[in-house]
Amino acid sequence: MENESLLIEKAALGDEESFSILINNYKNYVFAIILNFIKNYDEAENVAQDVFFQIFVSLPKYDQNNFKAWLGRITTNKSIDCLRKKKAKFNEEALGEDNNSVDAAANPEIILLEKYNREKLKKALDGIPDIYRVTLEKFYFREKSYEAIAEEEDVTIKTVASRLYRAKILLREKWRCEDESL
Repeated sequence: MENESLLIEKAALGDEESFSILINNYKNYVFAIILNFIKNYDEAENVAQDVFFQIFVSLPKYDQNNFKAWLGRITTNKSIDCLRKKKAKFNEEALGEDNNSVDAAANPEIILLEKYNREKLKKALDGIPDIYRVTLEKFYFREKSYEAIAEEEDVTIKTVASRLYRAKILLREKWRCEDESL
């Protein structure tokens, strides 16, 4: 096996084989980082592709100083970006936001549906235990990080992640129950 700095040098110059060797050497490391943020394997694969593409694009600018740390930073940033996008999408869906607000303002049916969805969300949120509801509200509506929530509630970050996961399951169940009762 070739020296890592030589592989990096060759890959930075566009040598696909060297780049492939680097990726194979670090793919488990990249996946381990991503899966700490994103628990869904399919989504983790998508983020990994983004990471590897970013590495390919950025490699010519790499300064040959601790490749593993540099790779880890890119992976972490891409994982956080993915979570932010998911959170933004959840907020839009949960609040019934419509990207085309002109149409929504002109259409009373859309306004009524949005109001109904907000009320349904509030009712579903009120129906889950406080310990989960509060964590979910802090993360999605107040946009607090896992770390900030853990510090506020004097629990571990893993506990926050667990509560958030459970809150989403409970909220989904309550939401479905509301639909079935109509």
